[in-house]
Amino acid sequence: MADPFRVRVSVRGYELDTQGHLNQAVYLQYGEHARWECLRAAGIRQDRLLAGGVGPVALEVTVRYLRELRGGDEVDVSCEFRWGEGKTFQIVQELTLPDGTQAATITGVGGLLDLASRRLVPDPRVRFRQLATDPAPMNL
Repeated sequence: MADPFRVRVSVRGYELDTQGHLNQAVYLQYGEHARWECLRAAGIRQDRLLAGGVGPVALEVTVRYLRELRGGDEVDVSCEFRWGEGKTFQIVQELTLPDGTQAATITGVGGLLDLASRRLVPDPRVRFRQLATDPAPMNL
């Protein structure tokens, strides 16, 4: 399997909490940003999803904080889709400093929602593959 998709993010001052480190909720925003960038790299834009009548949904998310991030730090946020059987898939993300120090991990369970029926599509991998112009970033 290829290396996971990655995007670099710079920690901005307005994202810090009163202790001077990255606010805990912003880790989730960085994860969300990396997931959308991964979809975009696969050729799946939001308008393409809507035109296809589907949208990704988060069903479960866990963040493990390993090292604080401070203003001005740069962090690489990975995004690795892990496919199984059924309606859901796993997403594993690592937030890593350029020197290789791991700052956090985000793991989650996602699905692909049929926007008309408001139900998860039976096999999201098949639907994502149909929508993608380059399925490699999503491990399809």
